[in-house]
Amino acid sequence: MTSADLGVRADRPGTSRPVGALNRTSGIGLGVTMTWFSLLVLIPLAAVIATATEGGVEAFWRAVSNEQTAHAIRLTVVSALAVTVTNVFAGTAIAWVLVRDRFPGKAVLEVLIDIPFALPTIVAGLVLLSLYGQDSPLGIDVANSSLSVYLAFLFVTLPFVVRTVQPVLEELDVEIEEAAASLGASRFTTFTRIILPTLTPAIAAGATLSFARGVGEYGSLVLLSGNLPFESEVASVRILSAIENDNPAAAASVATLLLIVALVVILLLDFIQRRVARRG
Repeated sequence: MTSADLGVRADRPGTSRPVGALNRTSGIGLGVTMTWFSLLVLIPLAAVIATATEGGVEAFWRAVSNEQTAHAIRLTVVSALAVTVTNVFAGTAIAWVLVRDRFPGKAVLEVLIDIPFALPTIVAGLVLLSLYGQDSPLGIDVANSSLSVYLAFLFVTLPFVVRTVQPVLEELDVEIEEAAASLGASRFTTFTRIILPTLTPAIAAGATLSFARGVGEYGSLVLLSGNLPFESEVASVRILSAIENDNPAAAASVATLLLIVALVVILLLDFIQRRVARRG
């Protein structure tokens, strides 16, 4: 039988086709998907990378190693990593409480968690400035400090881990945990060998989204941080400054470096979740 025969049979209803082969409808769908994805993501990213490297490696390195820019990048990445670690633990705990516990006001809490998704980022910045600025009703003033960057990142990234872990927890069969307990497994063993491997992919996905959002955040922190050089200025502000100063190559260089950092973190989180899932 020839490959042409297989191709014909693949298009006929009720016949099998080679593994990995696409019928006409699937092929059109894949083509439309890749075209749309290329227009929205791949081509713009390629354009940014091309702009960043058009002056050569020296120009790229000079743009990202500038003292002020390097400090802004370092502050952005460190704050995003710190927020991601916080969200992994706090977000998982919040999701656990929402799924496993019943308490008054639970429905209100469910709504409040999604507020950072609903608020425009500049409005979030105004809210944070009102609560944690100079006239704070709470008596907490972190404006114009590096802590303001962490706080703004934490506010806008809170829902990511919660909303990725919560559906997985809801589908987790409690009877499996009860069976493990009846066989003598401790709560710690049950959590590390049964629950955690199940939740790890969702936690990793939420952590990835949290880090990516933090690295690129601008609106929620621009009012609270004050954008002070060497103190509270972040990478997104440096990119905007480079554009305003008619230096797109420098802006693209910083953007490219952030993209590389984000990809490294995504790959690292994927590696960790695979190892944990395999152990489970």
